[in-house]
Amino acid sequence: TRGRIIASRERLAAELTARGFEVLPSSANFVFARHPGHSGETLMKALRERAVLVRHFAKPRIGDFLRITIGTDQECARLIEALDEIV
Repeated sequence: TRGRIIASRERLAAELTARGFEVLPSSANFVFARHPGHSGETLMKALRERAVLVRHFAKPRIGDFLRITIGTDQECARLIEALDEIV
């Protein structure tokens, strides 16, 4: 399970980076990512409208970031599809 999560996290980080996101280094089962053209809150709401749930914290220093939990490969692919519609 650990190896699968690590591999999925690396793939997801690469996919997000390719779409212009800044992805912070992570050794956890989630990544923090932000896009220079969209606020974290705006992205979170747009993803929720597409039935994709991510976490957003309206706090100083992390307000533009999304906390994206590493899910299954299908869930990560659905997230990327939804982001392609938004970004």
